Amino acid sequence: MSPQELCTEEEITDLVHGFYSAVQADPLLGPVFAAHVRDWDTHLAKMVDFWSSALRRTARYRGMPMPAHTALPELDASRFERWLELFHATTAGLANAALRGRADELARRIAQSLWYGYQMHHQPERLPEDLRTLNEPARQA
Repeated sequence: MSPQELCTEEEITDLVHGFYSAVQADPLLGPVFAAHVRDWDTHLAKMVDFWSSALRRTARYRGMPMPAHTALPELDASRFERWLELFHATTAGLANAALRGRADELARRIAQSLWYGYQMHHQPERLPEDLRTLNEPARQA
């Protein structure tokens, strides 16, 4: 199945809007997003572009999610886990099983990547020794 056959833009829009509706109502994640998202319409449009690019390969998303997330203060693993739980709860309601499976897999990898990047930025000393050197400036030979 090609990425374009996986789902429609309407399905992506429904997924994104349903998910972020749950995020806004969530007692753990809602306050974090409320403190940092000033314009929900713009944020939702950007997230639809992101998921369209990820799922349908439309290349509409133009952004850098890692710096935006590492700039947030005091995130912890429980917030990334909750984000993933809410995402899975949202996809569980999708009729399109192929979309559900692909979106869940991508969300898991995205959450892992963002959490790892956040840790690397905020607490590199907690990384395994062989990975800590990745965060150090290159040494002159």
